[in-house]
Amino acid sequence: MTTRKPTAATTRAATVEDLDRGPLSTAELAAVIAADIPAGSFVNLGIGQPTKVADHLSPEQGVILHTENGMLGMGPAAKGGEVDPDLTNAGKVPVTELPGAAYFHHADSFAMMRGGHLDVCVLGAYQVAANGDLANWHTGRPGDIPAVGGAMDLAIGAKDVFVMMTLFGKDGSPKLVPSCTYPLTGVGCVSRVYTDHGVFEVGGGEIAVLATWGIGVAELRRRLALPLRATP
Repeated sequence: MTTRKPTAATTRAATVEDLDRGPLSTAELAAVIAADIPAGSFVNLGIGQPTKVADHLSPEQGVILHTENGMLGMGPAAKGGEVDPDLTNAGKVPVTELPGAAYFHHADSFAMMRGGHLDVCVLGAYQVAANGDLANWHTGRPGDIPAVGGAMDLAIGAKDVFVMMTLFGKDGSPKLVPSCTYPLTGVGCVSRVYTDHGVFEVGGGEIAVLATWGIGVAELRRRLALPLRATP
C-alpha cells in the first residue's frame, strides 16, 4: 500500500452539466482524458480502458507515453499491417512506436515509475474514496485473482493520478465512495476521477464536480451520498 499527496490537476472554469445525452462511451471518455493531459507530459496508461487514451492524443500535445514493460515513446494501438507481435504495451496489446522511441529493461522501467519521473498516470479502479484513496488490484472476494501489476508503483510515483472507470457498478452501486471497502492500492493518491457520468476532483474532504453527462449534480449527490461541490 502506498501513500502520496497528489499535486493539483488542471482545473476547469465551471461545472458543465450536459443533461441532453446519456453517459459517455469508453472512446468518448478516453478523448476527454487525452484532452486534459498537459502538453509535453510523460504519461503511463494502465491496463484495460486507460490504454484507449493513446488513440486520442494529438502529435501537437507532445505527450510521451511510457509502458511498464520497457518502452518510452509508445504510439496508438497497432492495426492491420502495423501489428508486430514483439511490440506490445503492458497489457499485451499490439502498439505502434513513435519517432525516437526507446526500449529498456523492466527494472529500469519501474525505476522511472518509482522515481517520480512520470507526470501523469491513468489507472482503472474498483473504487476511489473521497479523500483520493485508490482500490484497483483486488475486490477481496473469494476466488477473485489479485492483479496489482505496477499500480502501486504508479500510484506513488506519478505526480498526478487520473482514474478512468464507470461511476456505477453493474448492480448500480457507486464506485466513487466515502471510503474504500476493497484492499487499497494507494492512500490519498488520486487527483482526478473520470467516469462515464462525470469528472471529479477528489481529496481535501470535498469532491469538486467538473462535468456531468446524462445526470445532474443534484442527482449525483443523492446517488453517491457524498459532499459534491459544483465549481462556480
